[in-house]
Amino acid sequence: MLETLRNIVQEVNAAEGLNDALNIIVKRVRDAMGTEVCSVYMRDEHSGRLVFRATEGLNPLQIGEASLAPGQGLVGLVASREEPVNLEDAESHPSFQLLKGLGEESFHAFLGVPIIHQRDVLGVLVIQQAKRRRFDESEEAFLVTMSAQLAGVIAHARVTGAVQEELRNGAGGPARINGIAGAPGIAIGTAVVVSPVADLYAVPRKQAGNRRAELRAFKAALAAVRNDIQAVSENLRGEMNPEDHALFDVYLGILDDSAIGGEVARLIKAGQWAQGALSEVMIKHIRHFERMEHSYLRERAVDVKDLGTRVLAYLQDEAEKELKSYPEQTILVGEELTASALGEVPRERLAGLISVRGSGNSHVAILARAMGVPTVMGAVDLPYTRLQDREVVIDGYNGIVHLNPLPEVRARFQDLVDQDHAVSRDLESLRDLPCETLDGHRLPLWVNTGLMADVTRSLEQGAEGVGLYRTEVPFLLRERFPSEEEQRQIYREQLEAFAPRPVTMRTLDIGGDKALPYFPISEDNPFLGWRGIRVTLDHPEIFLAQVRAMIKANAGLGNLRILLPMISNIVELEEAMRLIQRGHREIVQEGTDVPLPPIGVMVEVPSAVYQARALARRADFLSVGSNDLTQYLLAVDRNNSRVADLYHSFHPAVLQALCDVAEAGRAEGKPVSICGELAGDPLAAVLLLAMGYDVLSMNATALLRVKKTLRSITRADACDLLEEVMLLEHSSEVLQRLQRLVAETGLQQFIHAPLD
Repeated sequence: MLETLRNIVQEVNAAEGLNDALNIIVKRVRDAMGTEVCSVYMRDEHSGRLVFRATEGLNPLQIGEASLAPGQGLVGLVASREEPVNLEDAESHPSFQLLKGLGEESFHAFLGVPIIHQRDVLGVLVIQQAKRRRFDESEEAFLVTMSAQLAGVIAHARVTGAVQEELRNGAGGPARINGIAGAPGIAIGTAVVVSPVADLYAVPRKQAGNRRAELRAFKAALAAVRNDIQAVSENLRGEMNPEDHALFDVYLGILDDSAIGGEVARLIKAGQWAQGALSEVMIKHIRHFERMEHSYLRERAVDVKDLGTRVLAYLQDEAEKELKSYPEQTILVGEELTASALGEVPRERLAGLISVRGSGNSHVAILARAMGVPTVMGAVDLPYTRLQDREVVIDGYNGIVHLNPLPEVRARFQDLVDQDHAVSRDLESLRDLPCETLDGHRLPLWVNTGLMADVTRSLEQGAEGVGLYRTEVPFLLRERFPSEEEQRQIYREQLEAFAPRPVTMRTLDIGGDKALPYFPISEDNPFLGWRGIRVTLDHPEIFLAQVRAMIKANAGLGNLRILLPMISNIVELEEAMRLIQRGHREIVQEGTDVPLPPIGVMVEVPSAVYQARALARRADFLSVGSNDLTQYLLAVDRNNSRVADLYHSFHPAVLQALCDVAEAGRAEGKPVSICGELAGDPLAAVLLLAMGYDVLSMNATALLRVKKTLRSITRADACDLLEEVMLLEHSSEVLQRLQRLVAETGLQQFIHAPLD
């Protein structure tokens, strides 16, 4: 059964749209289970009715016509209970309802299972049989497994089908894809799809600008691959027996005009660009081989994929020689966007980002917030390869992507864009005013930076210092480790730009979701592995070069603070401080008179929360990294879109940990700041004020919103609110209470409900 299941899933995966997918499902499931009827009912998103959408064994004329209300009939019962219903004699069940015209009168045995994707009931999968019998446990288990496997595919096919319909005739309906809020804001623009190098499954679909040029490029790539294969064939001629060596001739034959090469050429002549045509043909053949029963033939799918990947690599090399163009309102779309992909788009043209993978606290999302670019992450159902040059709308406040929005919906989003611009203009008057509550409590607002481009934006927004300078960003943008002198120059620019304001530089924090291309770290569980201070303590040559560069850059300025990431015990802090002190002594001995800067600990793992006082006793300051602290406290991978809805910044456990760290710092007389994304949330800032944090550090785009909020309340009211929310047991209750406070304060513009 496992092999049958795998084959069905592969075949459905290859479907062009929802109708194709459903027709494949009902046919293959009926055949696999040896039953007489298999049907699928899909829930209509607008009416909620369960619509008869595909069948093998019942009346096909009723497809799209017959339907049941929620809870109506046995199908409605399956959907409402969200569990299987297995009946020997369906007519005898009190919920049974005969749908006229379906032709199911003669079928008595009934087994229906819900199709559920991300807690949403998409529909019901049903098998029926004339003989009165209860389907056995193995049959029920198979159908449940099939439904669970296919739920994501069906959800994806539903959206893909809407996009395909719109591409064909412009009459496709609107589609809404739920993701995760990555960076706030609304963006309306043109999709530009970026794909990883030589990935057949990630090639965007688009029309050829010049068919002859595309055909020439394809033939040149074929010729290059043929030459490569012939060269390898010659090199291995004496190493292989004749039978195995003959396989190279088979590879060459696959690329002929009479085989796959000819199919690709025909698609190009019909108007597809070369990469898209190649991808479509190769994937079709790969899936054909994967479904074959014979293991030897099935393994040939690997060879076909290898050939396609080789040709694609040459096509991409040729395409990269041409200058990339980006429309004025570019929405960058990809399976997994990277910092380098962001950097390739001129900033003035980058309107928004959509990433199929990742979450609101992944590294790219953090960079997007720093740049003020509306972003949706974890849009797993997005048919991203089909969006090239399509207009899309991003709701970065609620993590929603709208495709083919109705004119009135698009107009409402444009109104929101205009409102956001108006709010930003109104907030500019606060730039030079202090962040001070109505009862006179002063709370400095600092910024998180990583790029020189952040400096001007931060100062323009009235930043009073830097609470987190991400030193890994310059490392990420290079093809090797930067030298000590190169680092000194980079750090000097930052320190000079903000002087005399303090600048907190975090030592290299790689691992987890931040990998250097020239220093790869491959682990099964990277967030619990070799990352942050663990890497740099294991490589003191990297750590010493960095801290020496920082200390040298501070000469004559005196505004440097060093922050140590991922500290989980006292030993790590003591070892790091010894290395920093050693680097400082060496610099002084070399003749540079510069003071030892304050050294702080980043509190971002649970052990650091429980040892906060001991850490504060040895360090000069504490700084909470709320992103990772929340991740580790809640055991939620912040890059995993499947569990991202469990990542609650206002979780009572997180709030309690934040209170404990602030109290530990006060007990030791050491300042405590917070530099996670929570600090830039106007709602959270009210609680952090009450907890006693000395500094809030955030992305520059959040500064004025936080300042506006804190200048609209008293610290006394914030403390009363904190007492109230610390008694609550659900994060949703905390959020609702904070939203009510903001609304009562007249700041409704900071609350963004999703549009339909």
